[in-house]
Parts: sequence; C-alpha cells; structure tokens
Amino acid sequence: MNIIFEDKDLLVVEKPAGIATQSAKVGEADLETELKKYRKQKGEVPEIYVIHRLDQPVAGILVFAKTKEAAAALTAQLTKEAFSKTYEAVVLKPADFAEQGKLTDHLVKEKKGNTSRVAASPKEAGAKEARLSYETMTQDERTATLRVHLETGRHHQIRLQLSNAGMPILGDQKYGSPESIAFSKEQGIRFVSLRAAELSFIHPKTGEEMVFKL
Repeated sequence: MNIIFEDKDLLVVEKPAGIATQSAKVGEADLETELKKYRKQKGEVPEIYVIHRLDQPVAGILVFAKTKEAAAALTAQLTKEAFSKTYEAVVLKPADFAEQGKLTDHLVKEKKGNTSRVAASPKEAGAKEARLSYETMTQDERTATLRVHLETGRHHQIRLQLSNAGMPILGDQKYGSPESIAFSKEQGIRFVSLRAAELSFIHPKTGEEMVFKL
C-alpha cells in the first residue's frame, strides 16, 4: 500500500493488485482494515470511510475519507463529472481492432458468483446501462494498451464490456476469452492488466480540484 496524499479529511492510496478494497475473507488483508490500523498507529481515531472500490485483482488509485462529513461530500460527487476516474487496460486485440471507440451495453449483476453479464435485452430485470469510451495509448501485433474513461460505474464494467467487444483484458480469468487466458498464461501475467491510473475530485472542505495520476 502506497499513500499518495493525506490530510485531516482524506487518504489517497495506490492499491496493489491482489488485495481487496473492503471486507476480504477471514485471514486475508483488505485496504480498509489496513488503513484503520495505520490511523490507530498514528494515535488517530481509526475510522475509514470507503468511497469507491476496485476489484481485488485490479490496482490503482482510491480515495478514502477520514470523517463522515468528508465521506458524504465525496459520495455526492460520484455521479457528477467532478469525480472522474480514468483507467489503463492491456487487451488482446481482435482482428477488427478499432483504436478508439465508445461502448454502450446493459449489464446484469448475478446474484451468485460475484459476476455480471451483458443483458439479453435492455428491458431485462436488473439491467443497467453501462457506458465507457477508450482510446489506444500503445499497441503491438497482438496487444493494445487502452485508456478507458467511465461514464457509469457498474459492477465489473470495464472487464465485461471490453471482453464483450472482443478485447478481453490480459490476466482476466473471469471474463477473458480462451485465447486471452492462454496468452496471459504464456506471458506469466498473474493479475488483471487493469489499473485506475487517474483520479480527480473536488476536495470536500477546501473546494480545490484534486488530481492524482500514476
């Protein structure tokens, strides 16, 4: 865990791949618990408020609040442009690869198995619209590194939408294709090749725009 920024209201942290944001299995570390321990060791009240999450195999930037007031203010920003998250993903390229594009799907979160799927119809029970855009940063013969901008925040959205569009993320055992899973194994890729690379929001107390990049 790498603390990028800290003041009396906030903690901005770089989450490693493989550690849960919150509520890990018994005996496994999670970021929320580690940050509570960190605050306690500093002699502070060990309170941490989770604002948003990253999947356990995904790395990147997260902001946590230290107070209820800061948490409420940040949570209110989640559906606004002021709270912006940008991701980087390494994908296996399809034959008809488009270097940039926009994806719109309707996703359904399954009741079991911690997975989501693309709905058969937008009118299907539980279906929620998911939108993202992407552009290519670098590419080679077989793979491309994409910069992904989320317009909505659905469960496993980036992983599922890119896979559904024929661009599975390397290292993704849950939503990858047989080809991408085999290629990832050949390359020794253990975790999902997706990270939250940039985060911006308005500071809940000062009103200052806060921008963090990896």
